[in-house]
Amino acid sequence: MNSTIELLAPRYDIAWYPWAVQYFFMIAVSYASLWLAAPALVFGKKTWLPTARLALIACVSTTLVAPVALLADLHQPLRFWHFYAYANSHSWMSIGSVVLPLYLVSVLGLAWLAWRPALQAQCGTPGLGGMLATWLSLGRGTTPRAMVAVVGLAALGLSSGIMLYTGAELAIVKARPLWNTVWLPPMLATTGFIAASGLVLVLNRVSGLCSQTAIRQMLYVLLVACALAGLIALSWFLDGVNAHVGSVATALESVRHSASWRNTALWGGITGIALFAAVLFLLTRPTLRQPGPSGAPTSSQPALFAWAWLLGLVAIHMGWMFRWVVLMDVQHVARNSAGFHHYGIPAGSSGILGIVGTFGLWLAVILLIELFIPWRQAQQGGLIAMPTHAAQDASTHPLTAKKGASSHV
Repeated sequence: MNSTIELLAPRYDIAWYPWAVQYFFMIAVSYASLWLAAPALVFGKKTWLPTARLALIACVSTTLVAPVALLADLHQPLRFWHFYAYANSHSWMSIGSVVLPLYLVSVLGLAWLAWRPALQAQCGTPGLGGMLATWLSLGRGTTPRAMVAVVGLAALGLSSGIMLYTGAELAIVKARPLWNTVWLPPMLATTGFIAASGLVLVLNRVSGLCSQTAIRQMLYVLLVACALAGLIALSWFLDGVNAHVGSVATALESVRHSASWRNTALWGGITGIALFAAVLFLLTRPTLRQPGPSGAPTSSQPALFAWAWLLGLVAIHMGWMFRWVVLMDVQHVARNSAGFHHYGIPAGSSGILGIVGTFGLWLAVILLIELFIPWRQAQQGGLIAMPTHAAQDASTHPLTAKKGASSHV
């Protein structure tokens, strides 16, 4: 007698929407940008000041916007207080709810200390900018360098906690073999540095700073980050190919017959290799020699450096797309049945509108910083502020003279 068994598997909605992609992307750019600003702001390396000024804008803007995306992804944002009323030390999300506000405060504190001398120099100038500078500078006292270093070190320590919790809250999910691996947290951090260095290159171009020093430094960071990401990806793949059991082997088996996943892996691999090759090509170009004012030859950067911001856009694309694949495409793989679940991006706030709105808010924060914060004159702290509207000429002021931002270009 023939018998037929029919298996029914319910179709569950995805748990995390594109808001999660925005949060993981923004917070990764935030902590990576902080580390890019640290050599100058925390450790006093003046050659990194142009990079630090740009990286600090990236850090502050993404640190302010990332929690907005996180609250939106909670589905019921007004219940965020449950994290604190019902704290759970065994939950990485609960731990993150404590680390994230502390990290936000430390970043804003470091930015205020770094921008305060420039704000003091702008106090009393006509207009809204001068009024805000007077209010934000909180007095005329000097900004101790030691305080900048202490707050900066605290922010770096908390940023390490952000790296750990954002990677761990995915890696501990055993129901998703594509998440449940030790390779995911370092890959998230590495691609975060790729996106952050790319953003600094773009900001360097659109802000008009066009610092050749910042370009070269970010190209070296991109080169190292791409190499590390490639090494992690290769190790991740070999771990799954050579193992018969374990989460990585199970993950590869779950997407073995998916053409879309093969295309995604191929696109990511080609893009990463192309970016690495392009960065290496730019860094190995010979330095041009041009006659100086006295006739002696002077060195200048390769002309192709002017196009480095395009590589920055590719780097940002890599950082964002990796998180889209990890957080959205992974949820297409059915946990309790064969095959894949289709997901179409809705047009509303949980889809395209949310993605565009988050980036729009991010752009608005950057524009506000550009309008009201004299970030181009930001120093490490410790300078005595003097009013720019007084008898002293602004061109000779230590914050606005050529030895500021342009001396490092």
